[in-house]
Amino acid sequence: MNLPEIQAALRDAGHECWLFYDHHHRDPIAYRVLGLPESMMVTRRWFYLIPAQGEPVKLVHRIESHHLDPLPGSKLEYSAWQELWQNLEAMLKPYRRITMQYSPNNQIPYISLVDAGMLELVRSFGSGKEIVSSANLVARFEATLTEAQIASHFKAGEAIDKITAAFFQEVGRRARNGGTHEFEMQQWIMEAFAREGLETCDPPNVSVNAHSGDPHYEPTSASSAPIKQGDFVLLDIWAKRKEPGSVYYDITWTGVVGTPNDKQREVFDVVRGARDTGIRAVQQAFANKQKIHGWEVDKAVRGFIASKGWGQYFIHRTGHSITGDIHGNGANLDNLETKDDREILPNTCFSVEPGIYLPEFGVRSEVNMMVRQGCGEVTGRIQNELVAI
Repeated sequence: MNLPEIQAALRDAGHECWLFYDHHHRDPIAYRVLGLPESMMVTRRWFYLIPAQGEPVKLVHRIESHHLDPLPGSKLEYSAWQELWQNLEAMLKPYRRITMQYSPNNQIPYISLVDAGMLELVRSFGSGKEIVSSANLVARFEATLTEAQIASHFKAGEAIDKITAAFFQEVGRRARNGGTHEFEMQQWIMEAFAREGLETCDPPNVSVNAHSGDPHYEPTSASSAPIKQGDFVLLDIWAKRKEPGSVYYDITWTGVVGTPNDKQREVFDVVRGARDTGIRAVQQAFANKQKIHGWEVDKAVRGFIASKGWGQYFIHRTGHSITGDIHGNGANLDNLETKDDREILPNTCFSVEPGIYLPEFGVRSEVNMMVRQGCGEVTGRIQNELVAI
């Protein structure tokens, strides 16, 4: 844990203090931010209060009194619940606004980890007590990337862009010479990952025709559709380098074995336009040094698709945070499933991936963006027309 950095972040954001609380590993964010071992046995509640200025304070049960010893600060102990309440109230007495892993109305569920009873208890310590969300603080410590991590993302992207181009060539070759199927091509990609030193949490998604209209379809050896002349093919592919601290690269491309029809071209053009609307929204905000939040990008993208008459077929958020996890803990581009009011922070990475999903086929066009102070860029190749496989 870097205490000066956390306290500086609290002051920058205008927060008075950050209260971490856990019981039985319900809050994995706390362990990561504080640098505590996630293997630690936790059978009793513990608390750790970091003020914007001054010394942190620990509150631990006497039978697990050493749990927070690696962290700086003074220590209080409890056995009885009345003693816990008394000590916690004393810890929080100097503060009116307490930051916790909380999201109003559970709007950002990835952050909303503190149970309602604990929130009630903290509020009971004074009529003026207010609990505020740690969402942007968590993003700062969990989603902002180092220069080495950023470089790893670009390295993964270079390899995956090459594999993607080769994939469509291989699909075409096999489709015209005896045929292939979704699962076979998925395994072909996994072999390519191994050769390129890449790893993934889950295999890529190779979807044909109606399967491409299911955003989270997964081919298996038991249920895998053939790929043949005239078929529509969607590839959703993600991986990272087999190196500590590496960051994922995650893209989606679509194509047709043969010549796309007019409807496929029309839908692709709308999705491409929506994707580019999202890219421009981010780039313009960063170029103008204006704050932009995840929900605002989704609103712009969703509005574009709706204006073209396809709004009901865009059934998921526009994008997600990307870190060493495929779905990171920074701002998602979302004003559908949640209203993600987290700010898009410099040195963060995320996907922009609108889609239109129909019964016969679905189109998604996914790129990754990296934002820095004053600029935002797409980190790899951009698909501008359907692949003629």
